[in-house]
Amino acid sequence: MSRLQQGAGSGLAGGVSVSMQSAAIVAERLFDCAQDTLFFVKNREARYVAVNRTLVDRCGVRSKSDLIGRTAGELFPEPYGSCYYAQDRAVLDERIEIHDRLQRVPQADGGSSWCISYKFPIVESGCVVGLCGICRSVDPADESTHRVARAIEYLQQHYGETLRIDGLARIAGLGTRRLERLVKRLFDLTPMQLLARTRIEAATRLLAGGEDSVATIASACGYADQSAFTRQFKALTGDTPRGYRERKRREQPAAMV
Repeated sequence: MSRLQQGAGSGLAGGVSVSMQSAAIVAERLFDCAQDTLFFVKNREARYVAVNRTLVDRCGVRSKSDLIGRTAGELFPEPYGSCYYAQDRAVLDERIEIHDRLQRVPQADGGSSWCISYKFPIVESGCVVGLCGICRSVDPADESTHRVARAIEYLQQHYGETLRIDGLARIAGLGTRRLERLVKRLFDLTPMQLLARTRIEAATRLLAGGEDSVATIASACGYADQSAFTRQFKALTGDTPRGYRERKRREQPAAMV
């Protein structure tokens, strides 16, 4: 019996559902081939149920079984462990998706490196039963990464404000063109495209989880013009803000089962 099968049970109780087992096993095999990417699946309790070989090597342990069943808080030293665990709880408890998070990860030799992190909730029958994610390694030879990280962190915390590329460049301590080139290389987006996506992702959470008007949400996410907000929202999600909210409300009863 596999370790996934041994942990099987109700996803809500912290186990692993059958469909989650199948997806995790296939994905784990695929990501074992990706030497520059950390891959993981966690259950409702934020405990690892699947990892790839790269994550094992990065943690300096002997086998995947050394990671299975542990949380990031139990596995990684501070301040990394508590930060990663807080991210996991936000994904599991609030259905927040994490995109393009530029952050440091510890190395087995005591050092650290940069990665770009993505985490997504796994939803079955309207309920979050776990999460999956990857951390894509960033070129460790690029000493400008920590400067870009300052600008990206500011962007992600102040997306509701009026932001300009020259202001972000000053925060990073880089020239405007240098910042644009680095962000494009890291995220395949310009800084302003990254800002737009950050704003729309925030808007989806507000639309799905609150009662504020579309105009109020547009303003909170940095849009002075509601029509511009609606155009940007539809361009990135394929739906209007009102249509998105209505669809989420229709799905809500399933989450209460």
